[in-house]
Amino acid sequence: MKGGVLSAPGDYIYFKSQVPLHKIPIGSKQWRYYDFGPKVVPPLICLPGIAGTADVYYKQIMSLSMKGYRVISVDIPRAWNNHEWIQAFEKFLDAIDVHHIHLYGTALGGFLAQLFAQHRPRRVRSLVLSNTFVETTSFSASMPWAPIVGWTPAFILKRHVLSGIRDSPQEPFIADSVDFVVSQVETLSREDLASRLTLTADAASVGLLLLPDSSITLMDTNDYCATPQSLKDQVCERYPGARRAYLKSGGDFPFLSRPDEVNLHLQLHLRRVGVEARPDLIPGAPKDGSGGSSNEPNNGRKATDDSSENDKRDSETPPPAESAEPPLAPEATDSHDLDNQLLKMAKLSDDTGESVTPPLENSFFRDKQNLLVSRALLNITCEFFILNMLSLYLGNCTLTGNVAAM
Repeated sequence: MKGGVLSAPGDYIYFKSQVPLHKIPIGSKQWRYYDFGPKVVPPLICLPGIAGTADVYYKQIMSLSMKGYRVISVDIPRAWNNHEWIQAFEKFLDAIDVHHIHLYGTALGGFLAQLFAQHRPRRVRSLVLSNTFVETTSFSASMPWAPIVGWTPAFILKRHVLSGIRDSPQEPFIADSVDFVVSQVETLSREDLASRLTLTADAASVGLLLLPDSSITLMDTNDYCATPQSLKDQVCERYPGARRAYLKSGGDFPFLSRPDEVNLHLQLHLRRVGVEARPDLIPGAPKDGSGGSSNEPNNGRKATDDSSENDKRDSETPPPAESAEPPLAPEATDSHDLDNQLLKMAKLSDDTGESVTPPLENSFFRDKQNLLVSRALLNITCEFFILNMLSLYLGNCTLTGNVAAM
């Protein structure tokens, strides 16, 4: 990662070597995304939270694409209000020639997914919502400095975003997921963070969805996460007929800390809403005539992206063509036995409470001392800066009111 101080996990390095990163400008927005899997399959589009990037869903891309699903993971572009986000996302879908979609959103991404489903109901076929909310009133009340967020330095914005992440001792898998997301936050610019915080602080709520509850899956973790339980309960009350998929643990980022369970629930959801996987179109499969050449994908892939591009974030890759993608490493020696085993686990998960996630061989960034120390050193500086900015802002508002009254 940055400066070579942090090392990435092995499966992420392999992912970056196989799956191209795309960057396309659409109007005034720069879209950064991954698109992997058979193009004939309606895509599952993953939307991250405030601290996430398109990279945080790399485990879902690796797993589901090998099973014949198409997965698109995107960065949230710079949008300063909900209406702007809806229009920008629709233009993005038109640009990549995708019409009907299934959305998987966590935290802020889940809120934006609901808004898009509300205002563009013909395009959204189903929703998977995780640790999310249906209104942002409580967030706007906790950010009185929201009007000056656009002037706030990047280090204060990063500190505010990371302050919601629990830094006390956790399970190794959850700690590793936090470390990975923290490394992704470092790649976000001040404008990216400011726009996402503005979307969160902009008081708004999700209206009535035309999408039936049977096409919605709620996947929440039962342990600590930054989204208050009261807000998650509001989501459950809003969609009483939605399918529930509770995870015993996982923290804020279960897609990284509990990827097998999350991937299982995503696969079950896609099957339930009628998405047919096409494993026969995966390059390297023993079937012939699958619409692409298994020898072709390696040509031109190496120059598309590498691990350093994730930090620089300044190269552009054209939208993916209809050609087949290179095969990812298989997850098990017998995929059919694995699917059957996972499906059995899904039926028993609520009763047993057992975790189905195998231990990761690589620890992302085991030592958190630098992060904790930096947070402590920044606390006083950040508080003073915010208070000073607030006093200046409120003073200007008072002066403006006095002048208007004269």
